[in-house]
Amino acid sequence: MRQFFKYVLATITGIFILGLLSIILLVGIVVSLASSDKEVTVASNSVLELTLDKPLGERSFDNPLSGFTGGQASSIGLDELKATIRRAKEDEDIKGIFLNLELVQGGMASLEEVRQELVDFKKSGKFIVSYTDAQSEKSYYLASVADKLYLNPQGTLEFNGLSSETMYYKNLFDKLGVQAQIFRVGSFKSAVEPYFRTNMSDSARLQTKSFLTSINDAVLADVSKARKLSLGRAKVISDSMLVHNADDAKRLGLVTDLGYYDQATDYMKGKLGVAKDKKLSLISLSDYSKGEDTDAELGSNRIAVVYAEGDIVTGKGGNESIGSTRFAEAIRKARLDDKVKAVVLRVNSPGGSSLASDIIYREVMLTKKVKPIICSMSDVAASGGYFIAMGCDTIVAHPTTITGSIGVFGVLPNIEPFLRDKIGVTTDRVTTGKFSDFPTITRALTPFEQQQFQAEINRIYADFTTKAAAGRHMPVERLRRLASGRVWSGSEAKARGLVDVLGSFDDALRIAARRAKLKEGDYSIQKLPRQKSFAENLFTSFSEEARLHFVKEEMGPMYPLYKQYKTLSQMNGVQARMPFEMNVQ
Repeated sequence: MRQFFKYVLATITGIFILGLLSIILLVGIVVSLASSDKEVTVASNSVLELTLDKPLGERSFDNPLSGFTGGQASSIGLDELKATIRRAKEDEDIKGIFLNLELVQGGMASLEEVRQELVDFKKSGKFIVSYTDAQSEKSYYLASVADKLYLNPQGTLEFNGLSSETMYYKNLFDKLGVQAQIFRVGSFKSAVEPYFRTNMSDSARLQTKSFLTSINDAVLADVSKARKLSLGRAKVISDSMLVHNADDAKRLGLVTDLGYYDQATDYMKGKLGVAKDKKLSLISLSDYSKGEDTDAELGSNRIAVVYAEGDIVTGKGGNESIGSTRFAEAIRKARLDDKVKAVVLRVNSPGGSSLASDIIYREVMLTKKVKPIICSMSDVAASGGYFIAMGCDTIVAHPTTITGSIGVFGVLPNIEPFLRDKIGVTTDRVTTGKFSDFPTITRALTPFEQQQFQAEINRIYADFTTKAAAGRHMPVERLRRLASGRVWSGSEAKARGLVDVLGSFDDALRIAARRAKLKEGDYSIQKLPRQKSFAENLFTSFSEEARLHFVKEEMGPMYPLYKQYKTLSQMNGVQARMPFEMNVQ
């Protein structure tokens, strides 16, 4: 009887929890739909407030329950953000922009695009004011365009250059009894180094130092121009870390004023002729964006923009990955549509599956035969990301883009020592042939199997570099000297012929229109592939998202290690991928 009541109580509890979750989800959906239908009126004498408190991606995605369910987080779409700033520039009711920034989550190339839009906004004669309590290197890069930069008198401003840190797992693998069997081509292909080294190789350090310095130089050039400092002076301030507090930032000319939030808003009130005891009309990015026409009818002349963001994987993938099937279909759709006169492939990817990359590359080459296809590189377009770009007619990259990494690798772990020595598990097998169990992770590869694995890596690398050389119109021997897995900044890649033009997404769009003989205003933009809505993501993958949320909660600071494990476990076949977790900050 006690067991009976136990199961009944457990069932009731389960039903209660499920019901509670359903109610929370329903409320979230209702709130989301209600807020999206809310009519927003822009008052005269308003200021557009940009906080950029969500990750900056290529396309926006709104998940009001991301904090509860996990899964894809809400993001600010780069295109949508730029369009909003342009709209504000022409809107007579918007008199200025208020940059209320602290941590900005975005790559340097994306921030460069936003920054250029802010510079263009100022040409209208409207003001930009920035305020922050504590400013990161990236947020300051954006804020440096402001006419007035307020920093909290007790606040901090980070201005000491860029860095990139990599975690290495060899000691962990040694303790666990896991042997990483590594196969790669290219001395600069450092993506696999975390599995067999405890620190950077000389080649990895050389390439990272080179492209970080190039990106940092581009950032300093923009900042010094905006703040009317010489480039040499800006470098000294950064390299010597002369900014330790708010007073230093003011004395060195990086900010214009030390003050509090109310002082920054009072300054804007003065600009607008609003009394200090009156409320300043601030309109948020999300509210102001609701007034935009996102369902504009597509005309007969179109430029299709295919947004390729995330890891490259086989199959359909999702909103956060580049699935070979889904993206091949998107490019194919653009190619076969007579209304689409040109294609822009927007790439923001560190790479992934070489097979998936080649499938997408094939569709690029087929499209190239019938209509212009231009690549616009975003923050990262490296390894597999470069693979899918290299067939385009023209490649456009930012000076701060991370690209190249033309190389391939494979990792096959041998967990036999771990099973045997750590948890007391042994394996045995029966095969019909000498190599029937190849590849396997429960024994070491034989010298012959290692040779065969490496031969396949070499074959794929030869195919990669041969196709890259053809796309770049250069001898394959020269291309391979630039390859070997080496990572370049956009500026470095341009100097070596790996990209054609240094510019923005808008530059790529203009090139595509010119190639298609389309005049500005005579074409519409068709965005591909179709994104899954919040509701679709919610109902198709809630259980997985909820599981990930609880994993994050349980693991806390150890979650990045789990994420690395998941990435490794999902690598099917040979990979064309950037070094793991290369976070530039």
